[in-house]
Amino acid sequence: MITQDTISFLIDLQENNNREWFHANKSRYETAKANFEGFVEQTLNQIMQFENWGPTSVKSCIFRINRDVRFSANKSPYKNYFSAAFGNGGRHSEKIDYYIHLQPNGAFLGGGMWAATPEQLAKYRQEIDYNPEDLKAILNNETFKNYFTISGDRLKTAPKGYDKNHPEIELLARKQLFVMHSFDNEELIHIDFSKKVVEGCKIMKPFNQFFNQLFFEND
Repeated sequence: MITQDTISFLIDLQENNNREWFHANKSRYETAKANFEGFVEQTLNQIMQFENWGPTSVKSCIFRINRDVRFSANKSPYKNYFSAAFGNGGRHSEKIDYYIHLQPNGAFLGGGMWAATPEQLAKYRQEIDYNPEDLKAILNNETFKNYFTISGDRLKTAPKGYDKNHPEIELLARKQLFVMHSFDNEELIHIDFSKKVVEGCKIMKPFNQFFNQLFFEND
């Protein structure tokens, strides 16, 4: 489970995002990091029971807390959250995976089409044009609809080559199709938080599978 001390560390880091404070509180960071690693290990072990992945370590799933500020206007050196991606081989699977984001005011579980290449977007739109029913069945599933909210960027008009009056224009115009489920702080520090995340991953699995089969079936 995630401890209140971990949440408190992230809250304080958000208010004191500088190297001097971080180094002065290094022991708090190490304790919070170990707590998050324990949560990731517990969650990964459960996910591996219904995902046919090869060797995947806890370390390979967790993102670094240091920010890459080279091309960012925000020069804060640290992220004010912990995050991990559960995929085949960890966060570098290069496929659609399960993403968990733990921040001071709660957490969210997410997944789906986020940074699609032009080739992947073309495949997606062709699939929606020819056969939208598979994805629509997933999105319209009552359990899925009640659990997730849909987010992501979309075009303001029809994509090139498609009629603006196409019956599936809402899906065709998508550049991103990402789903999220939020957890409040009470859920976050509950003993069953890992179990709840895994339940969410099971609900998300057909959605992720749709994109992985579409984008990577020949890999």
